[in-house]
Amino acid sequence: MSDLNHYSKIASELGIREKQVSSTAALLDEGATVPFISRYRKEVTGTLDEVQVAAVRDRLHQLRDLEKRKEAIVKSIEEQGKLTDELTKKIAAAETMSLLEDIYLPYKPKRRTKGTVAKERGLEPLATLIYSQESASPEMEAKSYVDAEKDVNTIDEALQGARDIIAEWINEDAEVRKQLRHLFIEEGKFVSKVIPGKEQEAIKYQDYFNWQEPVKTAPSHRVLAMRRGEKELFLMLDTGPEEKEALLLIEKKVLKGNNSSTEQVRLAIKDGYKRLLKPSMETEVRVFAKKKADEAAIKVFAENLRQLLLASPLGEKAVLAIDPGFRTGCKVVCLGRQGQFLQNETIYPNEPQKKTMESGALVKYMVEKHGIEAIAIGNGTASRETEAFINSLGLPKEVLVVMVNESGASIYSASEVAREEFPDFDLTVRGAVSIGRRLMDPLAELVKIDAKSIGVGQYQHDVDQNALKNSLDDTVMSCVNGVGVEVNTASKQLLTYVSGLGPSLAQHIVAYRNENGPFKSREEIKKVPRLGEKAFEQAAGFLRIRNGVNPLDGSAVHPERYGLIKLMADDMGVSVSALLKDDQLVQKIPLEKYVGEEVGLPTLKDILEELGKPGRDPRNRFEVFRFEDGINEIKDLKIGMVLPGIVTNITQFGAFVDVGVHQDGLVHLSQLADRFIKDPNEVVSVNQKVKVTVMEVDIARKRIGLSMKADPFGKSPQKGKRDKPSGKQRANKPEPKESMEDKLALLKQKFGK
Repeated sequence: MSDLNHYSKIASELGIREKQVSSTAALLDEGATVPFISRYRKEVTGTLDEVQVAAVRDRLHQLRDLEKRKEAIVKSIEEQGKLTDELTKKIAAAETMSLLEDIYLPYKPKRRTKGTVAKERGLEPLATLIYSQESASPEMEAKSYVDAEKDVNTIDEALQGARDIIAEWINEDAEVRKQLRHLFIEEGKFVSKVIPGKEQEAIKYQDYFNWQEPVKTAPSHRVLAMRRGEKELFLMLDTGPEEKEALLLIEKKVLKGNNSSTEQVRLAIKDGYKRLLKPSMETEVRVFAKKKADEAAIKVFAENLRQLLLASPLGEKAVLAIDPGFRTGCKVVCLGRQGQFLQNETIYPNEPQKKTMESGALVKYMVEKHGIEAIAIGNGTASRETEAFINSLGLPKEVLVVMVNESGASIYSASEVAREEFPDFDLTVRGAVSIGRRLMDPLAELVKIDAKSIGVGQYQHDVDQNALKNSLDDTVMSCVNGVGVEVNTASKQLLTYVSGLGPSLAQHIVAYRNENGPFKSREEIKKVPRLGEKAFEQAAGFLRIRNGVNPLDGSAVHPERYGLIKLMADDMGVSVSALLKDDQLVQKIPLEKYVGEEVGLPTLKDILEELGKPGRDPRNRFEVFRFEDGINEIKDLKIGMVLPGIVTNITQFGAFVDVGVHQDGLVHLSQLADRFIKDPNEVVSVNQKVKVTVMEVDIARKRIGLSMKADPFGKSPQKGKRDKPSGKQRANKPEPKESMEDKLALLKQKFGK
């Protein structure tokens, strides 16, 4: 199949035109990135967005891999001298890797099996005769195959050998496998049981001690939980339909008559199913279910990561950052408006030292000395106590006090990146720097941390790690390029994610900047060693140079369109600089006048929008958030309290919310809204500020149940009495609640506690 056929197939699957697919594929093959294509080549792709461009890329990759496998299989069968025109057509028509491997199975080099041993004993003709089901007496036919020299000593041994061969023929029948695979997916069930004797040891998996549910509807988190329990040797997990259904399906396909040969084939079917087909199909279905579960979990993680990366930045402010603690004190650093390190100290305002006066005096001194505009406090141990201490100092009201999610800061502080940035400071100082910079610009700081360690995932260590990495890399790249990067202040890690750059060119840019001073124009970026025309084309539109020689260098307008902007300004009788400062004048530009072969209305509209807000950060404006005063620990919580909180993580079963007690509470899916919802993302997002009602407090297990419903306890008169469940509803076995230990594991992973 040529790429033309691939384009047609992808267009049909994605509901777009074939021309859009072929044009996008051409750009991808030339090395263009997804952000560049979706932003600056809209006329070429027919305005495909990032999601569509990525879908074309991924599906094209799959189809090309399938094509390569077809070529390898044809070559293998041809070398065996068994390739026919019919077989070639079947291989060419196979649309999935599973169907392709089914076709290849009879020709695939295999280890020595029961069937091959039987063939070596000369029993294949007997198997052929029996499989035809024309002989009424296979026992009589088998007599002539009894041969001691060939290790066939009895009629039963001859028949058994023939059945072994037949079982393998059935196992290698592509149509049987196709139908059976469909049955396993549509009618198969996950059946989970605890391994006897491990009930106490496996208590966190108690919901799965005796559980079953359909394969096709099992949600991602339960599939991954059951597989983890099996991997840890706590659960036994079986996958498949009822055996009688599977056998009946094969019999309908294979059985032809009703005689003694038919009975021999029936025995071969039963043996072949248990020994060959069921294990094979179960493996395939497990792979299918795992892939489906992985995709769902990765999607959740990627969306959470996107929301976290695009959190509102405080911006260029002088920040005093505190990594709070009790016994070891609070590590304090002062950062300049560009995030540069200025000073670090350790204060002891909390127990056991309780040096509040000395600590307060030092904080006040640093605030005044460095013109501090905001104080960032990590939300870990002693955070609420430290926040209360800072608020008691009587600092100028203009100085913001903000609690910052420090998840992943410890990972950063021990990383090679942190050691490279701050070789002379220990982990605690680096962690405080990360907390402060995270307040100033979450995106710029979080890209320095392995995305898996940021703490917004679900079962991220159980999913396909390559697929996870690819998805998270796409997400980070999308966010970085969507916001844009100030080339004169960006770290190497941030520049790495700019379209067309990567680690090597990012390092070269930083080295050039360090040696030659700040870039004065985008054009100067071309002087960076090894940064060629192609890389410049891909990256330039996403790099910003504030207060550069050309005012357009601080915008998202690509340099290739500077001439067009100059023409627009000339036509309006003003300079480019004046045009950028006059939004009303920008709105008067007659776009149709500038439509040409390479530039259409989609690009012109993007340019017009950018001219109206050149270089403006697309993220939401920063808003200060405060937890409830006096609610510092889990023991302070009472049922019915209504508290402010921040969403820290979203899973398929609900959302975790920080209410300021060092332990996130869970708002279960059923408690997220007054209406029925399937996906938590319908109503919440990471970093969203919410109001929650405390529904459950289990101090021993550190378990907090929360609700976002308007009337979570159902006390409103207008709601009336709740309906009693019907007998049928009571009889249905409820879904297992997500193991609280699993949920707590997510929290431990987030906060390192």
